[in-house]
Amino acid sequence: MQKIEKLITKASKIMDIAAGWGIVAIMALVVVNVLTRVIFNNPIKGVYEYVGYMTAGAIALSIAYCALKNAHIAIEFLFEKLPVNAKKAINYISGSIIIVFLLFLCCQLFIYAFKVMSSGEVSPTAKMPFYPFIFIIAIGMFVLAAVEFVKMVKGGGQG
Repeated sequence: MQKIEKLITKASKIMDIAAGWGIVAIMALVVVNVLTRVIFNNPIKGVYEYVGYMTAGAIALSIAYCALKNAHIAIEFLFEKLPVNAKKAINYISGSIIIVFLLFLCCQLFIYAFKVMSSGEVSPTAKMPFYPFIFIIAIGMFVLAAVEFVKMVKGGGQG
């Protein structure tokens, strides 16, 4: 289990770093777009699509690391008053539901990505294929499911 945990932790960190560089690329793209619009009166075509797809990819890549570090917002004022066994039971049940949902979402995203890829569908303005971003989101959801599984198993349902 430790090898799997290390692999998932490493994958989450790498994906988070990639997401950070994606945000830097988004910022650079927006700045260049503004400059080309102001200076040359010629903005980059499809910049809104690029920014949207890259933002979705950055969120998907960073969400697993956020979960790994327990950095999500949690409202626990009622949960804290429960006995330890009740907390464990709730964590196992909710963790299982989350994992099943994320794996279902991941499978559906992969199916959709392959469908979009085979159809040759592209974005309206930039004429860019967007299936790679769907694959990135699917991978992000898979790693998030793996993180949630490790947290549930490692923490005895508390995570």
